Order: sequence, then C-alpha cells, then structure tokens
Amino acid sequence: MKLTAQQLEQFDREGYLFFPGQFKPGEVRTLTDAVPELYSRREAYNVREKGKDAVRTNFAAHMYSEPFARLARHPRMVGPVMDLFDEEVYMHQFKINGKMAFEGDVWQWHQDYGTWLNDDMMPTERAMNVAIFLDDVNEYNGPLMFIPGSHKKGVVEAKHDLTTTSYPLWTVDNDLIEQLVERAGGKNGGIVSPKGPAGSMILFHSCLVHASVSNLSPWNRVAVYLSLCAVSNHIRRFKRPEFIAHRDFTPIEMLPDDCLLEPYPVDLPWKNGLPASALQTSPVPFDEMKRAA
Repeated sequence: MKLTAQQLEQFDREGYLFFPGQFKPGEVRTLTDAVPELYSRREAYNVREKGKDAVRTNFAAHMYSEPFARLARHPRMVGPVMDLFDEEVYMHQFKINGKMAFEGDVWQWHQDYGTWLNDDMMPTERAMNVAIFLDDVNEYNGPLMFIPGSHKKGVVEAKHDLTTTSYPLWTVDNDLIEQLVERAGGKNGGIVSPKGPAGSMILFHSCLVHASVSNLSPWNRVAVYLSLCAVSNHIRRFKRPEFIAHRDFTPIEMLPDDCLLEPYPVDLPWKNGLPASALQTSPVPFDEMKRAA
C-alpha cells in the first residue's frame, strides 16, 4: 500500500491519516478472538486499570501471540509508515489498549514522543503511531481525540504524571492545550476524533497531541497501538523494561497481504514466558555501556 501525494500532504498538514475499514471483518476476528486469553494472563506485560481488574494495556503481544506477530508485519500497516520515513522501520512499542466498557479510564493529553524522548532517549521524532480499531469506535466509548497540526509545534513541555492513572505519562499542561486547540480552529475543528468500524486504522505523528476520555458506555473500545521507529532513530537508553520499549532494532520484514487469514510462520521468542532480560533496565545510555565494556 503506497500513500498518494495528497495523503502525504495531508499528513504533513494535519499530523494524521484515517483509513476507515482498512482491515476486513475476518481479519479483525482473527485478532479479537485472541484478546481475552491474552488479557487473562497475570503477567507484567498486562497493566490493569487503577484499582480495577480490567486491562488498560497489554504490551508486546507480537512477541508471544501468532495473530499479533503477523499483524506486526502487515504491509497495509508497515508500508505507509515506510513511505512517510523513506526508511526501514523497527517495532519500538506494541500495545493492545483495552478501554473496557464502564471501566476504561482516561488517557491524558500528551505527545508519545515526549515519553520516548524523556524515558528512552529516542533522538528525533522519526517514529510513528498506528492505531487499529478492534471494536467499533463511536462518540460514547472513549475515542481518540487529536489537535490537528499540533505536531508542527515540535516537542512541547510536559510533566511526568505518576498518579492520575495506573500508567505514567508525560502530560501536557491545560493552558498549552487551550492554546493549541485555539490555534487549530477552536470550536471549529480544533479537536477532531476519528470514529469508525472495527478494522479502521489511523496513522499519527509522534508529536501530535492526543488524548481520550473514560469509557462510560456499555461498549468496549479495544485497539492495537503499534509504534514504528526509523531504524536509524533507535532508542539510546533502556530505562524501561524491554516489553515496553523494545531493543531489537532489526528492520521489519513484511508478510504477504493475506497474513491475518493464512498461518504464515512467525518467530515468537517470548511464547514460553518473559525472559529475565525483558525485565532488566538501565538508566545509562547503551553507547556508554558499550564504551565501558
């Protein structure tokens, strides 16, 4: 799948592209059928909502689940990101966010690159988010909200919020959000919220400011979030566990387009459990570690 000149221009201007129904119902079913068992596991890679049993985020499913390992190599997802970067990419982060009915909590206003810069020492914003809906997304079940064009601001000041939810974020101050929304059009388009059927896909810039409200509806809003990074832009510090911020910078090799419907073989290095190395962290940049060795 190649992006058109018009799509490239739109991405540059607004910071995101929306592809309703990018994946067909049968392809989505392959993924959704695997989610309950993954969420049931009592593993470090399942982060649960604060004070609840509902899963907020499942990390690194592509390392131990065949359907998600194939999704991580899907040309309809990887190809457009390579078009935007004109470079091979690796998987920096893989999440299945479970904003569950009645229990899914808020995601505060933030830029993902703010976290990748502050925690992982990713050199530049040459990394991309891909969101794939596993449920229908409507105005009631906590859809993503974007501030169009906010990526043009570059990296903005953020504070480390360790208390609001169970997962810490580098969040953006309300005053700056108000300024960015006003600059983007205020009540006339200053905030947008792509909604659509399961299988829809969003590409969005790592500096695009975004958030989502809690899910008070009776409908789940589960989505896969893949963060692909240009190989030359790989992270420089392993402050976070490997199941959150990956350390294998090997370029992704795409599978055929029907890979969610056919059992193409994939490597599952964590199929039998998390290795001890996946939990190890270091505050020291790995370039310094190599020099010390």
